[in-house]
Amino acid sequence: MTDQTVTMRLWRGDAEQGEFRDYQVDAQEGEVVLDVIHRIQATQAGDLAVRWNCKAGRCGSCSAEINGKPRLLCMTRMNLFEPGEPITVTPIKAFPLIRDLVTDVSFNYEMAEKVPAFAPRAKDPKTEADGHYRMAQRDIERVQEFRKCIECFLCQNVCHVIRDPHVTERAFAGPRFFVRYAELEMHPLDTSDRRELLRQRMGLGLCNITKCCTEVCPEEIHITDNAIIPLKERVVDKRYDPIRRVARRLRRPKPAEPPAHPGS
Repeated sequence: MTDQTVTMRLWRGDAEQGEFRDYQVDAQEGEVVLDVIHRIQATQAGDLAVRWNCKAGRCGSCSAEINGKPRLLCMTRMNLFEPGEPITVTPIKAFPLIRDLVTDVSFNYEMAEKVPAFAPRAKDPKTEADGHYRMAQRDIERVQEFRKCIECFLCQNVCHVIRDPHVTERAFAGPRFFVRYAELEMHPLDTSDRRELLRQRMGLGLCNITKCCTEVCPEEIHITDNAIIPLKERVVDKRYDPIRRVARRLRRPKPAEPPAHPGS
């Protein structure tokens, strides 16, 4: 892409009302969408609201929808678009609009507070006398994928369950936090069991594994295959495994016998 003038169609407004506005602006070779939006802020719309921080694809702050596709503004190069094609930028749609391209994503931080913390087991003095835990490399690699999450919340944005207006009543953590739960549940040193929490309060069963979250992840985390499906298997194994169900019934205390009738 050589230097050219492009048409940026941006959503302007708040939760009450708004409209699309077109801006003619110069775009230079090698730039990303966020560069062009900053140029609009500097030259034509000083009051344009857009959230960003690192401009390096690490903070996840600049999530938006570009031509209808959830993307990071700082990682979407201008040369992806055909010359003369208007580029439409809108805020992510799953969360309440604050103004222009900025949404209220506090729902995600509320979900984060509900995740039980990592609880490591005690060190084995025989095998870990030097004070270091021992982990197999395959276990490290399995949970390391989940640590790549930058919390851009694009996976939360496309999740049809979160977009359901009744989601707050039904309680659903969403794919980003199923990744976090998977990271903890699959860690060989963690001692907590979060399976009943996932089943009863985090809504894991509401996910029907359409993989829309995986498709938009900028870090290419296999959210559905490596996090959500294994979590579902663990929950089912604990709750519905027939052998475990029989064992639970056997362990269940017998009900107390009613007291004898006084006249008997």
